[in-house]
Amino acid sequence: MALSNNVIGAINFVAMLLSIPIIGAGIWLAMEPDNSCVKLLQWPLIILGILVLVVALAGFVGAFWRIPALLIFYLVAMLVLIVLLASLVVFVFLVTDKGAGHPAPSRAYSEYHLDDFSGFLRRRVRSPFKWDGIRGCLSSTNMCAELNQSYRMAQDFFNARITPLQSGCCKPPTGCGYTFVNPTYWISPINNAADMDCLQWNNEQTQLCYNCDSCKAGLLANLKSEWRKADVILLITLIALICVYVVGCCAFRNAKTEDLFRKYKQGYT
Repeated sequence: MALSNNVIGAINFVAMLLSIPIIGAGIWLAMEPDNSCVKLLQWPLIILGILVLVVALAGFVGAFWRIPALLIFYLVAMLVLIVLLASLVVFVFLVTDKGAGHPAPSRAYSEYHLDDFSGFLRRRVRSPFKWDGIRGCLSSTNMCAELNQSYRMAQDFFNARITPLQSGCCKPPTGCGYTFVNPTYWISPINNAADMDCLQWNNEQTQLCYNCDSCKAGLLANLKSEWRKADVILLITLIALICVYVVGCCAFRNAKTEDLFRKYKQGYT
């Protein structure tokens, strides 16, 4: 029984360590400007990681201090958390399955269309109330000002690998036909009614294309890329947690069997 409990304790210690990638993925997303403005995935990840840590700690204490109730709590609660983590991994994969960029003519960067993304992500940015808060948050960052510092000449900017968010929010769509002055200042063509985004462009540095659908699409493209990276971390962690949980269940069953056998021997003697 003591050996099995030690194994369960060690397994739970590993589970405690596995909460770190989940919490870390949430913190990483929270530090990214786009995710910090949307505030959608980071807190569920952080909360889920903390719950995994607490449940694993309960199992660790239950194993070393021989508290069966805590071990049973660990087995039930960890199974629920594994199901939640698996559901989150599948959900993130499904909502980020759509939304590829479109190459801009004679440009190194791509441009993005809002309708290319999943309905769930589109609903996060289409509401005027929600977008007002996100737009204010994005305009307070220096992501567009950085372009002015990095690219002085038009050709240098056209050959730049800028982020989807910068492509959508910091410049007008290429199809509008604006003339480059600097990355965030463009001369309007005579006819700029080819797209509604063309009318939304404003050289005012706090306005730019933050009201454009291209900005919303660029934001979603950034989210998609970052969520996919976080999803890989979550998937690896999920597989490791399942392995740890299965080993823990086997050790717990062996411990119960040893305990019954010991009681049987004591009763027989």
